[in-house]
Amino acid sequence: MENGTFCFLSDQYYRDFNDEHLMQNKETVDGIAHDRPCFFVFQDSINPQIYWLVPISSKYEKYKTIYDKKVARYGKCNTIRFGKVLGNQAAFLIQNMCPVTKSYIREVYTDKKGVAVQIDGRIVRDVVSNAREVLAIAKRGVRIIFPDVNAIYNALCAQLG
Repeated sequence: MENGTFCFLSDQYYRDFNDEHLMQNKETVDGIAHDRPCFFVFQDSINPQIYWLVPISSKYEKYKTIYDKKVARYGKCNTIRFGKVLGNQAAFLIQNMCPVTKSYIREVYTDKKGVAVQIDGRIVRDVVSNAREVLAIAKRGVRIIFPDVNAIYNALCAQLG
């Protein structure tokens, strides 16, 4: 799977990794279940069988406010990034990312013509670069990512053998 691809997670992932901080599958809007969240994909730099999924959100203004507060307080914010997806502003929530293997990816996100959704390469590079920085911080034991990604990563490695 290519960096910058978008996908949806299977329900099995949520059963196998019962972490209350994972963004939940199939958000309900007006009583109707939707395939949400959609995730931005990039490959792990150590284990090529593991992928990192960064949820995206259409709630641009909400996350822009959070981003601005973090920049004002810390001088920068690498846990939330922004870019256009299908012509709409989106927030890439690195703070909510999680590791997976292909077996947990239900499907690739496609447009109305059935073509895999693509975004500008500059956005891909920005999100991946910031996510790798955040992962390095998390690997040192800092809770910068909401789900317990180290525990999930280790469990996935054990599954892979």
